[in-house]
Amino acid sequence: MSTAASDPKIDEYAHPDRLVTTAWLAERIEAGEVGTPGGIVLLESDEDVLLYDTGHIPGAQKIDWHTDLNDPVTRDYVDGEAFARVLGSRGIRRDTTVVIYGDKSNWWAAYALWVFSLFGHEDVRLLDGGRATWVAEDRELTRDVPTPDAVDYPVVERDDAPIRAYQDDVLAHLGKPLVDVRSPGEYSGELLHMPDYPQEGAMRGGHIPGAKSVPWAKAANEDGTFRSRAELEALYQGEQGLTPSDEVVAYCRIGERSSHTWFVLTHLLGFEHVRNYDGSWTEWGNSVRVPIEK
Repeated sequence: MSTAASDPKIDEYAHPDRLVTTAWLAERIEAGEVGTPGGIVLLESDEDVLLYDTGHIPGAQKIDWHTDLNDPVTRDYVDGEAFARVLGSRGIRRDTTVVIYGDKSNWWAAYALWVFSLFGHEDVRLLDGGRATWVAEDRELTRDVPTPDAVDYPVVERDDAPIRAYQDDVLAHLGKPLVDVRSPGEYSGELLHMPDYPQEGAMRGGHIPGAKSVPWAKAANEDGTFRSRAELEALYQGEQGLTPSDEVVAYCRIGERSSHTWFVLTHLLGFEHVRNYDGSWTEWGNSVRVPIEK
């Protein structure tokens, strides 16, 4: 199986093995390497959880960010046993190459990839441009739902500390680089949620003290693909003064848009110490006696 997604743009990134192109994926599907025993497992993770059923990339299975990856009771992710069940039921072994894509420029695909990373799944990649680019290129969609044979996936407990920040971690981090990836209106406190979404979920508006506003969308082209490495370096290192050795915490409202930025900083630019604060503004904006700025 070819595992490299050689492409001039992707080859420039710090970790080019974390991103594939639509052309690469189409070739793998044509070669029968997707969805077959021992092959690549393709997953779709969307904000619109009904979208998969309307048509998806051939061989893709659905993974629901809420019901598959979140604990049903506590605001946390599933434990090792549940994660093993989710992946094993989709034919994923510990050494399987997993490619994830989705809507909204891969917000929830990046979120799923980040959760996979909490469990240390080594070979997990994003499809550059996600669902929108595949559709825009008029590539094949199907409603056929794969039925993979279940396999054994080992029970591996999460290792949150390297890439996940809790509220106490952020309080201790104040004064160090923080990236608020929400819209400008949310950052300023004018909005409590993204424009055109219900304005609910937090008691207060504003941002975490010291956070720099770098909306996630600045890292994406109009078609949802990631900007080039040079453009991303100009944005984060040139305009914002961040360096790859910085300890950075990114946040949004509930952690999905900041997963996109976490992916950019970690895998496209090679920052080594980036954590995603998935509690984000729904926790910070509702917490008693934590500081905010407007």
